[in-house]
Amino acid sequence: MKKAILGKKIGMTQVFTEDGQLIPVSVIEAGPCPVVQKKTEDVDGYTAVQVGFEDKKERRANKPEKGHFGKAGVPVKKHLKELKLDGAADMNVGDELTVAQFEEGETVDVTGTSKGHGYAGVIKRWGTHRGPMTHGSHYHRGPGSMGACSDPSRVFKGKKLPGHFGVDKVTILNLDLVQIDTERNLLLVKGSIPGPKGGLVVVRNAVKAQS
Repeated sequence: MKKAILGKKIGMTQVFTEDGQLIPVSVIEAGPCPVVQKKTEDVDGYTAVQVGFEDKKERRANKPEKGHFGKAGVPVKKHLKELKLDGAADMNVGDELTVAQFEEGETVDVTGTSKGHGYAGVIKRWGTHRGPMTHGSHYHRGPGSMGACSDPSRVFKGKKLPGHFGVDKVTILNLDLVQIDTERNLLLVKGSIPGPKGGLVVVRNAVKAQS
């Protein structure tokens, strides 16, 4: 990828364009993300950089973390992520990724972790229909028929059943970058993005940009 940065979701708001059009936007606090480690073709077999995001209290870090960040000369961070950037070979430990690498008007992809809903039934999890709500029916929000009894004597693969809902890796493609605030390290992206407020997200250049 050409460019990417780590950030956290602040929330949603709305902005107005010069012609008075209202645009709903998600606010992302992105970076600065210092380079903590550099992967090279000679040593690791590929080229990439490991970046950190969001300061972490040093007393909450264990010895391996303190040693890893201390070797790079970077304050301890809460999050670490490896990015295979096109220009990784030209970057050095200590360099920072900031929102300045992006431009207003370009499209980006945002990856985050969706909100968790715990253990959910089939109606909430999969959007299935409910049973009849009349007095004679005793089956309202169940998963429905499980198949024939003697043949095939099993539940078919892919049957929509209750289970853990949410906490999935979700990527929203081709979101418009409406505004950039370099002083406060903010990106304003049109529309909604995955995850709760304060959730970690990765913003990168659009890989399937529409022409």
